[in-house]
Amino acid sequence: MMKISVFGGSAPKPGSPAYQEAYELGKLLGGAGMTVLTGGYTGTMEATSRGASEAGGHVIGVTCEEIEAWRPIGPNAWVAEEWRCQTFDERLNTLVVSCDAAIALPGGLGTLLEICLTWNKLAIEVVQPKPVILLGSGWHKLMETFFAEFGDYVPMDDRQYLAFAPDPHTVLELLSNFLGLA
Repeated sequence: MMKISVFGGSAPKPGSPAYQEAYELGKLLGGAGMTVLTGGYTGTMEATSRGASEAGGHVIGVTCEEIEAWRPIGPNAWVAEEWRCQTFDERLNTLVVSCDAAIALPGGLGTLLEICLTWNKLAIEVVQPKPVILLGSGWHKLMETFFAEFGDYVPMDDRQYLAFAPDPHTVLELLSNFLGLA
């Protein structure tokens, strides 16, 4: 069973467009029989977990003591299996190395960190090749600016790992193509 890490912001609330988009993504992934890994808490992590669970998928929440010491919270209700980490760094690394593909929903600093860590580990070949799919126009615009300003530092070979999707259905199509499921 393919394990897909989904990164995204913790702020979106049920009923918001960002929450609904994450829910839809989770539903598509779970419905396709994929195991979904998230950070296990609120916002898009919760929405993705909920969608995957309700579609019959398996949901793993990668949680950690440092986050819970900073913000008292536990795993969301749709986490079927908790992978408990001691530190934030251990949690990040677990999400990055334990997946067959990574998807980033809109988010903030943490989501950007997850994208960059995954991408850098791919570039220096310390993890098996895997796609990193960035969902939404915001990531596409950010990366276009990054490449325009700092393109000399980002070889074309390193850019091959990134793909951009405007919506959850396109994410599933890209995943299927990358993973040879189409």
